[in-house]
Amino acid sequence: MAPFTPFPPRPPRPTQAPSFTAALTALLLGEGCAGCGAPGGRVCAECADALAPRPHRCAAREGCPPAWAAGRYTGADRALLLAYKHRRIRSLSGPLAARLAGAARVAAPRAGPLLLVPVPARPRGVRRRGYDPVALLARRAAELLGTPARPVRAVRALRQVRAVADQVGLGRAERYGNLRGALAARPDRLARAGCRRVLLVDDVLTTGATLAEAARALRAAGAAVHGAAVLAERGRRAASRSLYPQSGKDPPTLVHRRLCTRIRQVGKGPHLTSAG
Repeated sequence: MAPFTPFPPRPPRPTQAPSFTAALTALLLGEGCAGCGAPGGRVCAECADALAPRPHRCAAREGCPPAWAAGRYTGADRALLLAYKHRRIRSLSGPLAARLAGAARVAAPRAGPLLLVPVPARPRGVRRRGYDPVALLARRAAELLGTPARPVRAVRALRQVRAVADQVGLGRAERYGNLRGALAARPDRLARAGCRRVLLVDDVLTTGATLAEAARALRAAGAAVHGAAVLAERGRRAASRSLYPQSGKDPPTLVHRRLCTRIRQVGKGPHLTSAG
């Protein structure tokens, strides 16, 4: 007869699971997935799958040209875009540009030369990052889209002519008022490009105020704005919420949530409750 044991033996821990220390180190040092924080690389397989373009027609917005988005501003889509813009992970420009190109193919299916014109970033943001994130995506997307039969070029044909307030937290009417008259076209660059057919490019579509102002400025210079392609469309309900600060870093609550997720996944340490 087997001896009585009050508790069954504890099963051995899986040897393949990463330790809490390794997961924490990867997260804090930026060695994990930019989308979910999983250690092992910049983008894990699941988040890479989420980056596959799934273009959809955006809801109509006042004054905004017809727009197509590669995805929604949620989940891994949002996390990877924020990592690219605010954590300056430029290695994400390749997969994000491929995603943007997928939306551009649907937004401008007709053959013929095409200009991708990015919405310009604020000068302060360009100085902080050292580059314009949307302009870089537009250039790389143009390289993917262009063929000998259909040349596609990215042209920075817009410039900001006056300072604007931070758009985060502003409502639709406030955004339109904030941006009205803030952009102007660069006719010399349009002339050198030898093409007037334009597809606007931006990262996130919220109220449509930015694209409306960009289209107005380009049309005033004689360009034919065919439409717009964006990486993500932000839902109406989420448009009034401030989801991240313009500080170049992840907000503390986002870091906390990702850290708690990793703690639960590796099965070590206490199950913390996320704040916020």
